[in-house]
Amino acid sequence: MQIPAKAEYAIRALLTLAASDISVSAEHLAQEQALPAKFLGAILSDLRRGGLVTSQRGPDGGFKLAHDPDDIMIADILRVVGGPMAGVRGMRPETLVYEGEAKHLRDVWIAVRGALREVLEHVTLGQVLRGDLPASVTRFTADPDMWVTRAL
Repeated sequence: MQIPAKAEYAIRALLTLAASDISVSAEHLAQEQALPAKFLGAILSDLRRGGLVTSQRGPDGGFKLAHDPDDIMIADILRVVGGPMAGVRGMRPETLVYEGEAKHLRDVWIAVRGALREVLEHVTLGQVLRGDLPASVTRFTADPDMWVTRAL
């Protein structure tokens, strides 16, 4: 699974908002995280439509989190900016039907979705900001093998 730039940028911008008590301009967010301003503007619009941020115009305007950082799961952010997780060819894995030798492949895709949910639905912005990650994350990061990229 690849995490698209849009999703990573959204999380980074939201972490910056989570660390602030005041409204933050899109320009400041872009500078703070070294993100492309125009792309970030589109991402912030998606986050506002998805109910994760609020915006205010004017000299004191900018963006704020719409919820407490401990109530925003990383999975929520990914779904707002990228749609459902672990789709297969744009379809939900439970809707797939395979024949013959591939008949059990759907079970693999369901398991992949479950593994993603195990981490992403149990990690909040607040936890990432504090570095207080749950066991569903640290059990993977504590394993040295997880830090190694495998090639063919």
